[in-house]
Amino acid sequence: MEMKGTFNDFSAQSQGVQLLQRSLARGRLGHAYLFTGHQLEELEHLARILAKTLNCRQPVKTAGVATDCCDECPNCQKIADDNHADLHWARAESKSRIISVDQTRELTREIQLKPTEAGYKIAVIAGADRLNAQAANAFLKTLEEPPPKSVLILLSTEPARILETILSRCLRLNFSAETARPLSAEQSLWLQRFSSAAAGEQKTLFGRYRLLDALLQHLNTLRERVEENLSARSPLEKYDDAEKALREKWEEELKAGIEAEYRRQRAEALLLLQWWLRDVWLFTLALGEELLHLPQIAGADEVAKRLSPRQAQENLAVLEQTQRLLQGNVQEALALEVGLLKLQL
Repeated sequence: MEMKGTFNDFSAQSQGVQLLQRSLARGRLGHAYLFTGHQLEELEHLARILAKTLNCRQPVKTAGVATDCCDECPNCQKIADDNHADLHWARAESKSRIISVDQTRELTREIQLKPTEAGYKIAVIAGADRLNAQAANAFLKTLEEPPPKSVLILLSTEPARILETILSRCLRLNFSAETARPLSAEQSLWLQRFSSAAAGEQKTLFGRYRLLDALLQHLNTLRERVEENLSARSPLEKYDDAEKALREKWEEELKAGIEAEYRRQRAEALLLLQWWLRDVWLFTLALGEELLHLPQIAGADEVAKRLSPRQAQENLAVLEQTQRLLQGNVQEALALEVGLLKLQL
């Protein structure tokens, strides 16, 4: 892959870059980021560009604030070559491909020191999904209380493997060339119903259970359709005179097939909710409607007026946690009820 030197090389193809630059321009630099995408090498390079931008001697500015690097000054060159004294990395290096607790402790020690050559200390964990539980827990305090003039950047191509305690403390940016999501008429209808209900005041349990009802009704429709479609294609419908053992085998296969397909469609429906919650978060940051996933769904802006960016970000973490719980054998209705009650709306 060709290595690009500035954000300008990425901005035409990545909403994540646009969002990051607008955050910088508005003085909303986060203390901890999670960069996600398809290629770790590209995420590493984006982390370098952010490090260069924060420490560049001749940065490109928007409204007087650095939003890109020059890629030519001594600081930019050192960061590009990974030999800048204020840029520190942790990567999976052992045979087990795990980032160890010793590595995170060393990274924490380095980040606690004052910058020596530039304005910011930068710590990058490449492959944050490779943090074992001990290493992740050792890094939590630094995430919660980072030292002044420091920025922590976690990179991952598999964010679902990262501990919830880590996810909830990072500002997440996706660099997978996201675009607005097309919706079917059915998806648009139920999501608009959910969004409109959420836009109303959510001070009572009744309001929350209206949201839960909108979601459960949609999921029930999905399950019924899956059962109908797969049952129609099952050999059980075609061979009434099949032997008992064979029919029992087909019944088990049908049951497993229905469950697997329903779970897939349920995850897709919850991903739509996650995109909607991301739009709420973008509205709290006032970063422009062209970055929205679902601009056709009204109501996210009304919800955002009641929330802080931090609260909106925490909502994303709640839904991710709910998705992970549903991958196990938890009771669906209970997991969804708990998740929706935790949302700050």
